[in-house]
Amino acid sequence: MDFNLPADLTAYLDELDRFIAREIKPLEEADDNIRFFDHRREWARTDFEKGGLPRHEWEALLRKAKNLADAAGHLRFAIPKRYGGKDGSNLWMAVIREHFASKGLGLHNDLQNEHSIVGNLPLVTMLDRYGTDEQKAMIEGSITGKYRITFGLTEPDHGSDATHMETRAVQATRDNVKGWIINGQKMWTTGMHVATHCALFARTSGNDGDARGITCLLVPAKSEGVKVEEYMWTFNMPTDHPRVSFTNVFVPEDALFGEIGRGLSLAQCFVHENRIRQAASSLGAAVYCINESVKYARERKPFGKALAENQAIQWPLVELATQAEMLRLLIRKTAWEMDQLTQAQVENTLSDRVSMCNYWANRLCCEAADRAMQVHGGMGYSRHKPFEHIYRHHRRYRITEGSEEIQKRKVAGFLFGYMGAGKH
Repeated sequence: MDFNLPADLTAYLDELDRFIAREIKPLEEADDNIRFFDHRREWARTDFEKGGLPRHEWEALLRKAKNLADAAGHLRFAIPKRYGGKDGSNLWMAVIREHFASKGLGLHNDLQNEHSIVGNLPLVTMLDRYGTDEQKAMIEGSITGKYRITFGLTEPDHGSDATHMETRAVQATRDNVKGWIINGQKMWTTGMHVATHCALFARTSGNDGDARGITCLLVPAKSEGVKVEEYMWTFNMPTDHPRVSFTNVFVPEDALFGEIGRGLSLAQCFVHENRIRQAASSLGAAVYCINESVKYARERKPFGKALAENQAIQWPLVELATQAEMLRLLIRKTAWEMDQLTQAQVENTLSDRVSMCNYWANRLCCEAADRAMQVHGGMGYSRHKPFEHIYRHHRRYRITEGSEEIQKRKVAGFLFGYMGAGKH
């Protein structure tokens, strides 16, 4: 087996690097846009007068970078050719995401909000696989920014266990229109401040704890009864993570997204691709921290002796570098296997390894960022270095985005035989 990257993949990485140098870096450096990435980044990104929401200038800059990438043919890389993409594989996306994150903070790729010039677009996959013709017509607008669809799965009292969600949707008729009435609350519905729709998961049948009986509905964000109750401030600012209530919200029948009672299939479609790519990004950020620490240890000479000569500096970095190398092989192997299987096969045979990649990559990145802060001394803990930003972001990943606890539960389910083929 040849573990070297294919020549056409390395050529594409070179092409992306040239594009970044030619188009993205000049934009990053224009009009003091570097303020969004240097020591001023948290303040520059956050509109404190509007409750901590992202500043309009920050989001507009990200959109401008995406538009440049789209015009150059990069943004849609991972989606089907029929939507202007390149049918990019999970393996290629894993390599690209690691490559970008290993460059450090920048407009080319910002992990705080999943921005990248090579888009991670799992909602496009959801619309393509499960949407009606009318819903598929939203794909182009979801890429260009006309539509923003949030993800309404987690609830205030039910974080990791979505099958005990309390949100309910019942079939009803209003003004001679058949549809659904929704009542409940959702947490961490990221992007609701600019959303046009929410892909909302609600129980429509069955009992608490059942995987079946949960249905996804595409709810317009401005529907009567939809209310942002509060925005949750997290490790990284700005915040676009609200708690949203749905009170007697009516949507017509055509809001149904996928099959009635099979909504968790849409959720799995979203999380598998998202989490393997997130794992690759976390690995890349860890590699950045390791490389910067090695570089600094060679240059820094307190008391006339390079830090790099000290085994207390060397050994922790040796361990981190070893873990990164092993994790890279697991992520790329898992991504390659995902490309060979259907979604159902991934759920039944590979989901545990996606979880392994995800939780271990997030943990490794936190450890590498923490070590980088220590190696760099006082400056390492200042905001003049990116390590505290990387640490806080990936510490949040370990708590929220496919949390470490739920990933371990999934691995345990496969390990001890109560999940996997035939166990859903």
